[in-house]
Amino acid sequence: MFPLRDTVRSRTFPVVNVTIIVINILVFLYEFALGPHIEVFIREYGLTPVRFFWGFQHNIPDAILPLFTSMFLHGGWIHVLGNMWFLYIFGDNVEDRVGHGGYIVFYLLCGIGAALSQTFLFRQSQIPMVGASGAIAGVLGAYFLLFPHARVLTLIPIFIFLQIMEIPAVVFLLFWFLFQFLQGTFAASTEGGGVAWWAHIGGFIAGMALVFVFKKKEPQSPGAIYLDEPPRYRL
Repeated sequence: MFPLRDTVRSRTFPVVNVTIIVINILVFLYEFALGPHIEVFIREYGLTPVRFFWGFQHNIPDAILPLFTSMFLHGGWIHVLGNMWFLYIFGDNVEDRVGHGGYIVFYLLCGIGAALSQTFLFRQSQIPMVGASGAIAGVLGAYFLLFPHARVLTLIPIFIFLQIMEIPAVVFLLFWFLFQFLQGTFAASTEGGGVAWWAHIGGFIAGMALVFVFKKKEPQSPGAIYLDEPPRYRL
């Protein structure tokens, strides 16, 4: 299933969400420009579990820095564009509910929580972990709780046909989470099979937990938009 748009209209311009998207794209363009030197760059700024634990014993900055830098790196065009599309669809509304400043901290903490989930499960892995998907999974977890009445216009493949359907956001996100969990479980013996499934799971759970800390109190005034208000389409 691929989301095309949701039915919740943001009340403020998502300046932080847009900035994060732009930064990720610019960093990927820089990666692309590195050519054959990209592998060295990824190993330096991606998060490698073995190096992470080694860093805590010998050089703490070497362990801490990749927790942040790895969530702004990507392994290919499909990787970065897919992640940024999900962030574009769901991130603006979460930023609207937690505030611009809070959203920055929330996003980074979700990314760190996601990375640590994968790292602690695969301590001996020497494969660098890159991508914003863990942090974005946190955004999805927050969206799941904040917008129970939202719906997502979704592209669904049915055999050889493509069908566009509007489905409840909770159904879409539950299906997404279940898919990550099953893939992570089946691929555990191969360190995720090239995908950090448990980072996605950890990020989603982190987002669900952290959103209660960062969520702004909704104004109780006439005309205010409440969390249980019927959704409206965003133009």
